[in-house]
Amino acid sequence: MKNNPPVAVSHNPFDVFVVGARKGFHIAIHNLMPNVIMAYVIAEMLNLLGVMAFIGKVFAPVMGLFGLPGEAVTVLLTAWLSSSAGTGVAVSLLAKGVLTGTDITILAPAIFLMGSQLQYMGRLLGVADVPKKHWPLLMLTSVLNAVIAMLVMRFIA
Repeated sequence: MKNNPPVAVSHNPFDVFVVGARKGFHIAIHNLMPNVIMAYVIAEMLNLLGVMAFIGKVFAPVMGLFGLPGEAVTVLLTAWLSSSAGTGVAVSLLAKGVLTGTDITILAPAIFLMGSQLQYMGRLLGVADVPKKHWPLLMLTSVLNAVIAMLVMRFIA
């Protein structure tokens, strides 16, 4: 293994900002953008195949409780997998006119309260040695928080 020379740490605010901006750009390009683009493409495929309209009809009664069209359930389902993917689907539906700004306002807290559950199972719960028997309750808690947030936002928005 090669020993690298110690790196001088700069306390210059400009240097700190530039280093942070580079790290943020790297995360955005390599971690967030692929998820957003993938979700946008999947939403477009569902729309072209007519599946989105079917989903909208099936879930209209449930999503109506939150003042949302049935298609909004796709935002929640993809957000459960990845927050950035849920955001991508929301943007896709907003661009198509299926969702409005008010709908996005209702959905936004839910995306981040229950988002990325699948990723967190392995990355956080597994690493923290949380017994697997508690995982469903932890997941359910996040989903219930999201439901409460959407109900609150429905009356605020």
